[in-house]
Amino acid sequence: MQICKKCSNFAAYLYKIVMKVINLSEQPSLLNQYLKELRSVEIQKDSMRFRRNIERIGEIMAVEISRHLNYVVEQVQTPLAVAHMEVPQDQVVLGTVLRAGLPMHQGFLNMFDHAENAFISAYRKETIGRRGETQLEIVSEYLAAPSIEGKTLILVDPMLATGLSMEVAYKALLSHGTPKHVHVACIFSTPQSIQYLSENMPENSTLWCAVTDPVLNEHKYIVPGLGDAGDLCFGEKL
Repeated sequence: MQICKKCSNFAAYLYKIVMKVINLSEQPSLLNQYLKELRSVEIQKDSMRFRRNIERIGEIMAVEISRHLNYVVEQVQTPLAVAHMEVPQDQVVLGTVLRAGLPMHQGFLNMFDHAENAFISAYRKETIGRRGETQLEIVSEYLAAPSIEGKTLILVDPMLATGLSMEVAYKALLSHGTPKHVHVACIFSTPQSIQYLSENMPENSTLWCAVTDPVLNEHKYIVPGLGDAGDLCFGEKL
Protein backbone atom coordinates (compact mmCIF):
# COMPACT_ATOMS: atom_id res chain seq x y z
CA MET A 1 0.00 0.00 0.00
CA GLN A 2 1.35 3.39 -0.96
CA ILE A 3 0.79 5.90 1.85
CA CYS A 4 0.94 9.26 0.19
CA LYS A 5 -0.57 11.95 2.34
CA LYS A 6 -1.01 13.81 5.53
CA CYS A 7 0.76 11.52 7.96
CA SER A 8 3.25 12.68 10.53
CA ASN A 9 6.99 12.23 10.39
CA PHE A 10 6.64 10.51 13.76
CA ALA A 11 4.67 7.67 12.19
CA ALA A 12 7.17 7.27 9.37
CA TYR A 13 10.05 7.19 11.83
CA LEU A 14 8.39 4.72 14.17
CA TYR A 15 7.53 2.15 11.50
CA LYS A 16 10.11 3.08 8.88
CA ILE A 17 7.43 3.08 6.18
CA VAL A 18 8.95 3.94 2.84
CA MET A 19 6.65 6.68 1.63
CA LYS A 20 6.30 10.35 1.02
CA VAL A 21 4.97 11.83 4.24
CA ILE A 22 3.10 15.15 4.14
CA ASN A 23 1.17 16.53 7.10
CA LEU A 24 -1.20 19.26 5.88
CA SER A 25 -1.61 20.67 9.38
CA GLU A 26 2.13 21.40 9.54
CA GLN A 27 1.77 23.87 6.66
CA PRO A 28 -0.09 26.92 8.01
CA SER A 29 -3.49 27.15 6.34
CA LEU A 30 -7.18 27.39 7.15
CA LEU A 31 -7.10 23.64 7.78
CA ASN A 32 -5.40 24.29 11.13
CA GLN A 33 -8.27 26.55 12.20
CA TYR A 34 -10.81 23.83 11.41
CA LEU A 35 -8.76 21.22 13.28
CA LYS A 36 -8.47 23.53 16.30
CA GLU A 37 -12.23 24.05 16.40
CA LEU A 38 -12.88 20.31 16.09
CA ARG A 39 -10.62 19.65 19.09
CA SER A 40 -11.85 22.50 21.33
CA VAL A 41 -14.10 21.27 24.16
CA GLU A 42 -15.99 24.55 23.97
CA ILE A 43 -16.45 24.98 20.23
CA GLN A 44 -17.23 21.31 19.54
CA LYS A 45 -20.38 21.65 21.68
CA ASP A 46 -21.94 23.38 18.66
CA SER A 47 -22.80 20.26 16.67
CA MET A 48 -23.74 22.22 13.53
CA ARG A 49 -20.33 23.93 13.48
CA PHE A 50 -18.63 20.64 14.27
CA ARG A 51 -20.28 18.96 11.29
CA ARG A 52 -19.49 21.90 9.02
CA ASN A 53 -15.80 21.86 9.98
CA ILE A 54 -15.58 18.17 9.12
CA GLU A 55 -17.33 18.94 5.83
CA ARG A 56 -14.84 21.73 5.08
CA ILE A 57 -11.89 19.43 5.67
CA GLY A 58 -13.54 16.89 3.38
CA GLU A 59 -13.73 19.54 0.65
CA ILE A 60 -10.03 20.38 1.07
CA MET A 61 -9.00 16.72 0.94
CA ALA A 62 -11.19 16.07 -2.10
CA VAL A 63 -9.30 18.74 -4.04
CA GLU A 64 -5.97 17.26 -2.94
CA ILE A 65 -7.00 13.77 -4.06
CA SER A 66 -8.29 15.13 -7.37
CA ARG A 67 -4.73 16.09 -8.27
CA HIS A 68 -3.90 12.37 -8.44
CA LEU A 69 -6.70 11.28 -10.78
CA ASN A 70 -6.43 10.64 -14.50
CA TYR A 71 -7.51 13.47 -16.79
CA VAL A 72 -8.69 13.82 -20.36
CA VAL A 73 -8.91 16.91 -22.57
CA GLU A 74 -12.42 17.93 -23.62
CA GLN A 75 -13.71 20.77 -25.73
CA VAL A 76 -16.26 23.21 -24.39
CA GLN A 77 -18.01 25.91 -26.37
CA THR A 78 -17.95 29.34 -24.74
CA PRO A 79 -19.91 32.35 -26.08
CA LEU A 80 -16.72 33.44 -27.90
CA ALA A 81 -14.74 30.35 -28.89
CA VAL A 82 -13.92 26.73 -28.12
CA ALA A 83 -11.86 26.08 -24.98
CA HIS A 84 -9.90 22.92 -24.23
CA MET A 85 -10.15 21.75 -20.64
CA GLU A 86 -8.58 18.89 -18.72
CA VAL A 87 -11.30 17.14 -16.72
CA PRO A 88 -11.25 14.02 -14.54
CA GLN A 89 -11.56 10.78 -16.46
CA ASP A 90 -11.90 8.37 -13.52
CA GLN A 91 -15.24 7.05 -12.35
CA VAL A 92 -15.30 7.86 -8.64
CA VAL A 93 -17.22 6.04 -5.91
CA LEU A 94 -17.35 7.70 -2.49
CA GLY A 95 -17.62 5.13 0.29
CA THR A 96 -18.47 6.22 3.82
CA VAL A 97 -18.42 4.46 7.15
CA LEU A 98 -21.62 5.35 9.04
CA ARG A 99 -22.34 7.51 10.99
CA ALA A 100 -19.45 9.86 11.78
CA GLY A 101 -18.35 9.77 8.14
CA LEU A 102 -21.50 11.50 6.82
CA PRO A 103 -20.37 15.15 7.15
CA MET A 104 -16.98 14.34 5.62
CA HIS A 105 -18.73 12.44 2.85
CA GLN A 106 -20.81 15.54 2.12
CA GLY A 107 -17.64 17.60 1.82
CA PHE A 108 -16.27 15.15 -0.74
CA LEU A 109 -19.60 15.06 -2.57
CA ASN A 110 -19.62 18.86 -2.80
CA MET A 111 -16.43 18.55 -4.87
CA PHE A 112 -17.00 15.20 -6.62
CA ASP A 113 -20.59 16.02 -7.53
CA HIS A 114 -20.71 13.35 -10.25
CA ALA A 115 -19.53 10.56 -7.96
CA GLU A 116 -21.49 7.45 -7.10
CA ASN A 117 -21.96 6.70 -3.42
CA ALA A 118 -21.61 3.74 -1.07
CA PHE A 119 -22.54 3.47 2.61
CA ILE A 120 -21.24 0.89 5.05
CA SER A 121 -22.04 0.36 8.71
CA ALA A 122 -19.10 -0.42 10.95
CA TYR A 123 -19.29 -0.04 14.69
CA ARG A 124 -17.22 -0.95 17.71
CA LYS A 125 -18.32 -3.86 19.87
CA GLU A 126 -16.29 -3.69 23.05
CA THR A 127 -15.93 -6.47 25.59
CA ILE A 128 -13.79 -6.81 28.69
CA GLY A 129 -11.24 -9.60 28.70
CA ARG A 130 -10.45 -11.85 31.66
CA ARG A 131 -7.58 -9.58 32.63
CA GLY A 132 -9.74 -6.48 32.46
CA GLU A 133 -8.42 -5.32 29.10
CA THR A 134 -10.70 -3.85 26.46
CA GLN A 135 -11.22 -6.17 23.49
CA LEU A 136 -12.46 -4.55 20.30
CA GLU A 137 -14.44 -6.15 17.49
CA ILE A 138 -15.68 -4.27 14.41
CA VAL A 139 -19.16 -5.32 13.29
CA SER A 140 -20.66 -4.48 9.88
CA GLU A 141 -24.36 -5.14 9.24
CA TYR A 142 -25.34 -2.84 6.35
CA LEU A 143 -24.04 -2.13 2.86
CA ALA A 144 -25.58 -0.06 0.07
CA ALA A 145 -23.25 0.41 -2.88
CA PRO A 146 -22.98 0.48 -6.68
CA SER A 147 -20.48 -1.60 -8.61
CA ILE A 148 -16.91 -0.53 -7.85
CA GLU A 149 -15.38 -2.67 -10.58
CA GLY A 150 -12.53 -0.80 -12.28
CA LYS A 151 -13.46 2.48 -10.57
CA THR A 152 -11.62 4.82 -8.20
CA LEU A 153 -12.85 4.16 -4.68
CA ILE A 154 -12.50 6.88 -2.03
CA LEU A 155 -13.18 5.55 1.47
CA VAL A 156 -14.02 8.28 3.98
CA ASP A 157 -13.93 8.17 7.78
CA PRO A 158 -12.81 11.11 9.94
CA MET A 159 -11.28 8.95 12.70
CA LEU A 160 -8.74 6.26 11.83
CA ALA A 161 -7.87 4.88 15.25
CA THR A 162 -6.92 1.24 14.67
CA GLY A 163 -7.66 0.90 10.95
CA LEU A 164 -10.00 -2.05 11.60
CA SER A 165 -13.22 -0.27 10.59
CA MET A 166 -11.70 0.84 7.31
CA GLU A 167 -10.48 -2.67 6.52
CA VAL A 168 -13.93 -4.12 7.31
CA ALA A 169 -15.59 -1.53 5.08
CA TYR A 170 -13.21 -2.22 2.20
CA LYS A 171 -13.67 -5.99 2.40
CA ALA A 172 -17.46 -5.57 2.47
CA LEU A 173 -17.30 -3.48 -0.71
CA LEU A 174 -15.29 -6.15 -2.54
CA SER A 175 -18.58 -8.05 -2.98
CA HIS A 176 -19.39 -5.29 -5.51
CA GLY A 177 -16.21 -5.59 -7.57
CA THR A 178 -12.51 -4.74 -7.50
CA PRO A 179 -11.58 -1.04 -7.71
CA LYS A 180 -8.81 0.30 -9.91
CA HIS A 181 -7.42 2.40 -7.08
CA VAL A 182 -8.35 2.98 -3.44
CA HIS A 183 -7.94 6.28 -1.62
CA VAL A 184 -8.46 6.14 2.15
CA ALA A 185 -9.25 9.60 3.54
CA CYS A 186 -9.35 10.48 7.22
CA ILE A 187 -8.85 13.54 9.40
CA PHE A 188 -7.24 11.99 12.50
CA SER A 189 -5.00 8.94 12.35
CA THR A 190 -2.53 7.13 14.59
CA PRO A 191 0.79 5.41 13.89
CA GLN A 192 -0.96 2.10 14.65
CA SER A 193 -3.69 2.65 12.05
CA ILE A 194 -1.16 3.70 9.43
CA GLN A 195 0.89 0.58 10.05
CA TYR A 196 -2.18 -1.67 10.08
CA LEU A 197 -3.56 -0.39 6.78
CA SER A 198 -0.13 -0.51 5.16
CA GLU A 199 -0.14 -4.25 5.90
CA ASN A 200 -3.79 -5.03 5.14
CA MET A 201 -4.87 -2.87 2.20
CA PRO A 202 -3.96 -3.63 -1.44
CA GLU A 203 -0.95 -2.11 -3.15
CA ASN A 204 -3.16 0.10 -5.32
CA SER A 205 -4.11 2.16 -2.23
CA THR A 206 -3.24 5.62 -1.00
CA LEU A 207 -3.79 6.86 2.54
CA TRP A 208 -4.62 10.52 3.15
CA CYS A 209 -4.92 12.10 6.60
CA ALA A 210 -4.88 15.63 7.96
CA VAL A 211 -3.03 14.93 11.20
CA THR A 212 -1.51 11.97 13.05
CA ASP A 213 -1.90 11.95 16.83
CA PRO A 214 0.70 9.95 18.78
CA VAL A 215 -1.41 7.92 21.22
CA LEU A 216 -4.10 5.24 20.98
CA ASN A 217 -5.34 4.70 24.53
CA GLU A 218 -6.57 1.51 26.22
CA HIS A 219 -10.12 2.22 25.03
CA LYS A 220 -8.91 2.58 21.42
CA TYR A 221 -9.50 6.32 21.30
CA ILE A 222 -7.11 8.73 19.59
CA VAL A 223 -5.26 11.04 22.01
CA PRO A 224 -5.35 14.03 22.05
CA GLY A 225 -7.92 13.55 19.26
CA LEU A 226 -11.32 15.14 19.80
CA GLY A 227 -13.54 12.57 21.53
CA ASP A 228 -16.34 10.60 19.86
CA ALA A 229 -16.86 12.15 16.42
CA GLY A 230 -20.20 10.41 15.86
CA ASP A 231 -21.67 11.67 19.14
CA LEU A 232 -20.35 15.18 18.53
CA CYS A 233 -21.95 15.21 15.08
CA PHE A 234 -25.32 13.66 15.85
CA GLY A 235 -25.76 13.31 19.63
CA GLU A 236 -25.07 10.54 22.08
CA LYS A 237 -26.29 7.02 21.37
CA LEU A 238 -27.63 4.42 23.78
